[in-house]
Amino acid sequence: MTAETSQTLDRGLRVLKLLADTDHGLTVTELSSKLGVNRTVVYRLLATLEQHALVRRDLGGRARVGLGVLRLGRQVHPLVREAALPALRSLAEDIGATAHLTLVDGTEALAVAVVEPSWTDYHVAYRAGFRHPLDRGAAGKAILSARHSPKDYPGYTLTHGELEAGASGAAAPLLGVTGVEGSVGVVMLADSVPERVGARVMDAAREVAEALR
Repeated sequence: MTAETSQTLDRGLRVLKLLADTDHGLTVTELSSKLGVNRTVVYRLLATLEQHALVRRDLGGRARVGLGVLRLGRQVHPLVREAALPALRSLAEDIGATAHLTLVDGTEALAVAVVEPSWTDYHVAYRAGFRHPLDRGAAGKAILSARHSPKDYPGYTLTHGELEAGASGAAAPLLGVTGVEGSVGVVMLADSVPERVGARVMDAAREVAEALR
């Protein structure tokens, strides 16, 4: 901590991070131990966070992340989308295919930004808000590959016909962006993805990651 920072706010944020990392919630005693502060301090922190619906406590007294966090989270998507649009536009125009930014939402992949090319006769219609399982489609599989970090992973994922018959996809994960798990990719009407596309979506993913840092 420095003179310019708030110790109370820091502790409150640490409480939220600790609760976000567990599926079963934490007791006051457990939080006290993890934070290195007494139980009275934890009670005050939880009471304040509860007032803002950022924390809730169940009947057993275990604290969990509250629904207020979801309301804050919904405001993140427009900011992320705005930061990603320049790279997505460049990708869509360069490849001549629909480009998208996809983020993790629970167990699903959620397209939060989509840009279609302006010069093609036809392209895949893909809309923001489209959801699919993480283990289907290039966007979700790229995210999973980043989680597991296989040694032979080339840095991008290619798929065909997994989400839409006749459509192929390529996606690369966002790397090095704290608090954001996602991928950048393209989807096209083709039996296979041209060789240069893999490297191009990796470049776009790096551009988006840099814009979000």
